[in-house]
Amino acid sequence: MPKLLPLRLAAPFAALLFALSAGAASAHEYTVGKLMIGHPWSRATVPGVKVAGGYFTIMNHGDKPDRLVAVSVPFAERAEMHESSVEDGVAKMREIEGGVEVKPGETVSFAPGGKHLMFVGLKTALTKGEKVKGELTFETAGKVEVEFAVEAPGAAPAPKSGDMKGMDHSGH
Repeated sequence: MPKLLPLRLAAPFAALLFALSAGAASAHEYTVGKLMIGHPWSRATVPGVKVAGGYFTIMNHGDKPDRLVAVSVPFAERAEMHESSVEDGVAKMREIEGGVEVKPGETVSFAPGGKHLMFVGLKTALTKGEKVKGELTFETAGKVEVEFAVEAPGAAPAPKSGDMKGMDHSGH
């Protein structure tokens, strides 16, 4: 006769299983070639807002560099790669020309306040809890479809102003 789990251990064991399954369901990663794209996400927007940011990580597990060269999304007129910086106390943002290189063994982060995607000309508001599709194109690995999880407006640190109005867009 098989031994049963003592009742005093059943509840903690069930809680552990639930926690592990919830974590697996909420994390989302994509692989193309030797690249892994981790947790693509964006922030919820309000109706009328025409821009949003896109964030994720790219990990290169290969022995050769690759380059993110294009991004496309059906929910905006275009997607651009940008980089934010602060120069002499002024927040600036510029479009990244020529894509973003990911060297072997390197992880590149697209995050608020640094490299990020700009979804320009949103066709609809992004709603917390939804997932919106996009496609990343790499020079060597090729194309991979991803879903950007739309999170709460304050999901991660933003530039001091909390919006893009005060940023210098003269670099593009």
